[in-house]
Amino acid sequence: MNRKTLVLPAVVGLLAPVLAACGGSDSGSSSGDAIVVGTTDRFTASKDAPAPFDPAYAYDVGTWNVLRQTVQTLMIQPRGDGEPEPEAAEKCGFSDSGNERYSCTLREGLKFSNGDAVTAKDVKFSIDRARAIKADSGVFALLSTIDTVETQGDREVIFHLKSADATFPFKLSTPVAGIVNPKDYDKGKLRDGFSVDGSGPYTLESEVKGDAVVKAVFSKNPNYKGQLKVKNSKVEMRSFADADAMGTALEKGDIDLMTRSMTPTQITKLSNAAGGNVNLNEMPGLEIRYLAFNTNAPSVKNRAVRQAMAQVIDRGELVAKVYGTQAEPLYSMVPATITGHSNAFFNKYGDPSVSRARTALNKAGITSPVKVTLHYTTDHYGSITKQEFEILKKQLNASGLFDVSIQGTAWDKFVPAERANDYDVWGMGWFPDFPDADNYLAPFLDKDNFLKSPYSNSNIINNLIPESRREADRLSASKSLTQIQDIVADDVPLIPLWQGKQYIAARDDITGSEWALNSSSTLQLWELGRGVSG
Repeated sequence: MNRKTLVLPAVVGLLAPVLAACGGSDSGSSSGDAIVVGTTDRFTASKDAPAPFDPAYAYDVGTWNVLRQTVQTLMIQPRGDGEPEPEAAEKCGFSDSGNERYSCTLREGLKFSNGDAVTAKDVKFSIDRARAIKADSGVFALLSTIDTVETQGDREVIFHLKSADATFPFKLSTPVAGIVNPKDYDKGKLRDGFSVDGSGPYTLESEVKGDAVVKAVFSKNPNYKGQLKVKNSKVEMRSFADADAMGTALEKGDIDLMTRSMTPTQITKLSNAAGGNVNLNEMPGLEIRYLAFNTNAPSVKNRAVRQAMAQVIDRGELVAKVYGTQAEPLYSMVPATITGHSNAFFNKYGDPSVSRARTALNKAGITSPVKVTLHYTTDHYGSITKQEFEILKKQLNASGLFDVSIQGTAWDKFVPAERANDYDVWGMGWFPDFPDADNYLAPFLDKDNFLKSPYSNSNIINNLIPESRREADRLSASKSLTQIQDIVADDVPLIPLWQGKQYIAARDDITGSEWALNSSSTLQLWELGRGVSG
């Protein structure tokens, strides 16, 4: 039957000083019948991005979901929510009272998929490599609090931090901290193409046409040793041009499961259907959407222009007309379900008001209408993004204060243009690297921010972010986090728009689909199995 399953997360706990491993397993189905997963994520290699699967470069949810299956990290985010747990490590923890020295002991007998032993030196090589390459994706900034990496023997790794960082265990669970074999990865440059070699639960074979992966085959790694229980022997991931084509493939039985990016219409149809052999799982999500500004661009350089836009945009109407119950208005870069959230934009601007926006522009001597183009990606977040930006355009132009046009661009061209500061205003989504308020603020506002934004606030960088990271009890960090959000609402280098839920649709003989995504949108293919239809 067709049914909707609501999956609730576990309660997020506080960071623990020492974390012990749960033990490894090599269990899994012996069936050769691959589980086929559909996605609209596109994996392409280009002159601007020739190394999409290199852990030192990759920094989007799609490529990270490939790496999380193949490249092992010292820590891993748990099945649902909560503190990170040891994965390649047997145990990890802060070994000083100031949260500036973090030590890990590797599991015994770790091997790369080719059988080579994984040692502490390989961990150091991998971390130092990502920090040294400093890829233009900005992913290296996740490791910015590391000063030096020390090894003791084959199994001990010690991270000496520049300053206290209670979020560091989470950062060691992200693919940029993935352990790679020095035989396969050059120390000083990225690895081009679509090959991935690691010690994770799967190996990868990519079927490539032109410069894009059309099918990724994940086969169970016989040398894997970690805490995960792999419940299948093979998973295929197939890329589709759009959600409609992916949905048709699921209906026909050509694929077993679909994830990103389903349309609101598909979700509503599956949710309301009374029969059939497809199940819809609804899960709390931490995905957000926002507008970003090149604060040096003439059209939006004056803060009053950005404040006026924030004053006019009606998030409630935007969500209701495009996403319905599948999203909620967001008034901070930090989602409402994350400790440290503050409704900073609502506190400052209240309900949408054209008169208050006009007053802000007049006080700043800005002549209206202000001409500006909003840029968006046509494919990365689904085709529905165009409708979202049409509504934003309508709202802003209806105020009489703006003359807005919109421009859509495919993701492989959109990202290089955004990083080159070719856009004045552009829309982006954010899937957290880990579920902590720091990860919704620091990547956008700290030094080496991944947006390459010229916006810089010395108080945020030098005081508030470091202060918040000193607090192992994240509730105690709320004061600093709230101040950061208030500054963002006043300066408006970003405008948060909405927070979304996440969904998986799977045929009814697939087991474990309710665990196939965690709240950070991490795809957990090892949870999937094949049962009995009906």
